[in-house]
Amino acid sequence: MVYISKVYTKSGDAGDTMLASGGRVRKHAARLEAYGTVDELNACIGLVRVELAREPRRQGAEVVLDEMDAQLARIQQELFNLGAELSTADVEEPKLRIDPRHVERLEHELDAWNGPLPPLGSFILPGGGPVGASCHLARTVCRRAERVSFRLADTEGERVRPEALRYLNRLSDYLFVLGRAVAHRLEYEEPLWHPAST
Repeated sequence: MVYISKVYTKSGDAGDTMLASGGRVRKHAARLEAYGTVDELNACIGLVRVELAREPRRQGAEVVLDEMDAQLARIQQELFNLGAELSTADVEEPKLRIDPRHVERLEHELDAWNGPLPPLGSFILPGGGPVGASCHLARTVCRRAERVSFRLADTEGERVRPEALRYLNRLSDYLFVLGRAVAHRLEYEEPLWHPAST
């Protein structure tokens, strides 16, 4: 259990901060950017869950919405583990981390949501109702988290585990498919890109 007695420490006023492993880095360091973006992603998924809770429980949709929320609640926990992993340098096997089973479970869930969806005939614009639009926002932040984590991996090599990078890649795909799935299930229109209309 984590115990926090005081929110501010003033130790970061000079522009550096402490990693979970004890070392100090500048606040614009690649490692801090990586786990900070994962934290931002977690906040976006919190917003998706708020929109799920607001969505009226129409007949036949309750089970689906509850299943989505349960999966996203678990993903938020996993993202906290990922943030802890990314904030730990010089540890070969961090205690809190993403394992292959987390990636595999995301793949199974992604396939299950994607199976009933019609094939895409065009790119989708972010939208598809409040939950769908929130999923697309989370997806774009997830893609950024993946980019900055790969940048960190390029500079620090093996100190970024490949499972963490794979997890972010699959999660962005999962969020894309979830946005589509909820739009279809709740009968919101998916706005499509029509390049000829511009």
